[in-house]
Amino acid sequence: MLYDISQTLRNDLPVWPGDTRFDLRRTWAMGPGVPVNVSAFTLSTHSGSHADAPFHYDADGIAIDAVDPDIYLGPAQVVDARHARGIVTAEHILPQLRPDTTRVLIRTYEQAPQQKWDDDFIAVAASLVDALAARGVRLIGVDTPSLDAQDSKTMEAHLAVARHGLAILEGLVLDAVPFGAYELIALPLKIAGADSSPVRAILRSL
Repeated sequence: MLYDISQTLRNDLPVWPGDTRFDLRRTWAMGPGVPVNVSAFTLSTHSGSHADAPFHYDADGIAIDAVDPDIYLGPAQVVDARHARGIVTAEHILPQLRPDTTRVLIRTYEQAPQQKWDDDFIAVAASLVDALAARGVRLIGVDTPSLDAQDSKTMEAHLAVARHGLAILEGLVLDAVPFGAYELIALPLKIAGADSSPVRAILRSL
């Protein structure tokens, strides 16, 4: 069974306050002398479900076109953090982890807010990133717009990710996915020099 855990990119997509809004417009429309429809779009690299490149939070980090796509393909575990308040800690997640888990997708919402922006989303503790890295985790995914809180200026969770060389997926939609193990498929676009890329994120039942 397949679960599409991506947000739909659309003109009314909520975006980070002050960031570029998604805008799709038709440049050619089928009609006399025009045999096809063609569109153009403008968007933030962090629109909807996306993969952060190290360059997003590390001035010396690699851009999204240089990341190893292998990390975005493979076994993953969806875990429950809906009971967390304010921040997700190791105590919320580690008891749920299977011994061989290398990709962790954290659900914090009962229902992810796809119609309006939530400026009070739950963040991820840097100590949780450290603990997951110590367990061999290579990728952390969340159903929130960021690992760090909206008003964070220190980006502690992202910096912990940088220390350990982990990958990040943000803005996932995990509402309909039973907790457990899956195959993750969430390849970023190969955009030269970009700090992030939207992904079409899919989970496949094992």
